[in-house]
Order: sequence, then C-alpha cells, then structure tokens
Amino acid sequence: MSSHIDVPSGEVTQNGDARPADAPARTSDRGAATRGALLAAARDVFCESGFAQAAVTDIVAKAGASVGSLYHHFNGKADLYLTLFEEFQAGQQERTREAINAVREAGETDPMRQFIAGAGAYLNGCLEERDVARLFISGDGPPGFDRVMRERLNKWARRNAALFHTADGGVDEALVVVLTGAMAGAVSEISLLDDEEAARNLAAEIMSIVGTIRNPRTEQR
Repeated sequence: MSSHIDVPSGEVTQNGDARPADAPARTSDRGAATRGALLAAARDVFCESGFAQAAVTDIVAKAGASVGSLYHHFNGKADLYLTLFEEFQAGQQERTREAINAVREAGETDPMRQFIAGAGAYLNGCLEERDVARLFISGDGPPGFDRVMRERLNKWARRNAALFHTADGGVDEALVVVLTGAMAGAVSEISLLDDEEAARNLAAEIMSIVGTIRNPRTEQR
C-alpha cells in the first residue's frame, strides 16, 4: 500500500515505517521516546497547518528534538504522515474487531448486524480522533496519498463485507460495492463536519440506513 507514497531514498516496511534498506533496528528506550515525541509533534503540526505547510523545523521544535534525530527515525514529512496514518488505521482495525467480536459473543449471528457493529465502531473512531481523521480525508497529504486512503478504506470495507457469503462460498460483490461506497461517504462526511454533535447524529442516521440494505438475490433464496 505505502509504495504509492513518495518517501525519498528509503523502503517502506510492513508497519508503515520508511527507512534506508541498510538502517539497523532502533529499539532503545531513549530512541523510542524520541520517536514517539516526534510523532506526537507531527500530529499536532499537521492537524494545525496541514501537510503541505508543515515545516520539519516546527515539528522538531515542538518535540524538543533535533532535525538530525528526526532523520534518524524517519525519512521526512511524508514518512511521519504515513506512520501516523498506519497507527490510526491499526487503532481503527482493533476497534472494528472488538465490536464485531462483542456482538458475536452476545449471540448475534446476523451478518448485517455484525457489519453494523464494526462499521459503527469505525465511525466512532473517526469521531473520537476527528482532528486526525479530518487530516487524512482533507486531501492535503503526500503525493499519491489520496489513492492510498481510498485503497485502505476499500480494503477495510471489503474485509467486513466478507461477512456476507454467497451460497457457493464466495463474497457477494454487488453488496460489497454498495457497502464500500456507503462507508467511504460516511467517513468523509462525518470527518469534515465542524459540529461534533451533528457529526454523531449523521453517523447514527447513516448506520441506520445502511442497516436496511438487503440483497434481493439473497433474500429470494
């Protein structure tokens, strides 16, 4: 996924970090603290100024670090941005997993009700971290990131839509397309709304409507 992001002179690892191929692992407590401080500072600066206007010098000043330490852990702004995105998505995936598991353990077997639980948890994550969700939705990111965002959301929706199996064991592609489109629109709209209460109300209304979606071919069997 991250190969679409233009991160200078480094390769992107599976967890979203980009570093030169010959760079050693950096796992010291001090290094981890510095890395965390840089990510926290980058999050604040990106959310305040946007990716394009954010300056590396502002990030390191806010983190109480040096430019050298930033480039020790990251390859620059694009790498910081992508790592923040991966961390946000990891949290969203965990929220979704926990919500679906919870309703299953409560005895829920209806695939749509399971999907609603997972999708609702995803939207709640966007509401709880609205500054970051808005950052990633805004279109102000590294070159190629808009495609990365669409692909990740589609991957998430397809994974959850796989709850809906066809009689032959496949996945109902038409239903996947409908649910993916609905969720993409929901994430975008609630992330960009300024009024939090309005965003929460809209999310609830959207999920209520999504819950009414049925596939006529499946219903007729």
